[in-house]
Amino acid sequence: MPAPARATSDFFDDLTDALLVLRVQAQQRFRPLGPDALNRHPGPGPGPWSVGECLEHLNIVGGYFLPVIAGRLRRAQEQGSRPAPFVKHGFVGARLVNDLRTPAAVKPRVTPQRYAPTGTRLTRTVTEVYSRQLDELLSLVLRARQVDANAVRIPNPLFPLLRLRLTDQLEYLVVHLQRHAAQAERVLAGQSGK
Repeated sequence: MPAPARATSDFFDDLTDALLVLRVQAQQRFRPLGPDALNRHPGPGPGPWSVGECLEHLNIVGGYFLPVIAGRLRRAQEQGSRPAPFVKHGFVGARLVNDLRTPAAVKPRVTPQRYAPTGTRLTRTVTEVYSRQLDELLSLVLRARQVDANAVRIPNPLFPLLRLRLTDQLEYLVVHLQRHAAQAERVLAGQSGK
């Protein structure tokens, strides 16, 4: 059953609100952490990620998608694209977002090697990059309001023939950020889980 039609402004308002919450969390919870806290693993061995590794993973993913999205938005603006009244989700994109919303305890996910943390000792730079990328993504969401985000397609680096709608890709990135920020919070609280 397809999802009910959703106003574009409501969709982007929800993404903006989620990103603002993540920005506050980054400033209050992650930015003050020193290298020891960033690199402390919740358990023995190479198992669950440290707070720094969670953020590094998000930085790696953002490092690919943010410039691609910016370029596609620039092209849409140059072509005179105008916002659509309603958000449309593609079948694959909606499925990927819903799968990502499934808790890791129910459905663990395997991180492709190219997006995995490097395993090096991380400095506070990882939190600064994370904060800058949140700001950049927020800016991209604001720009996406000005074009038909349903018509903009974002290529997937793992499956080049797969091109998600910008609406699906932005929602996926926000849900992905929320998932790993929650993971980092669990590590700070002394719990583990990926």
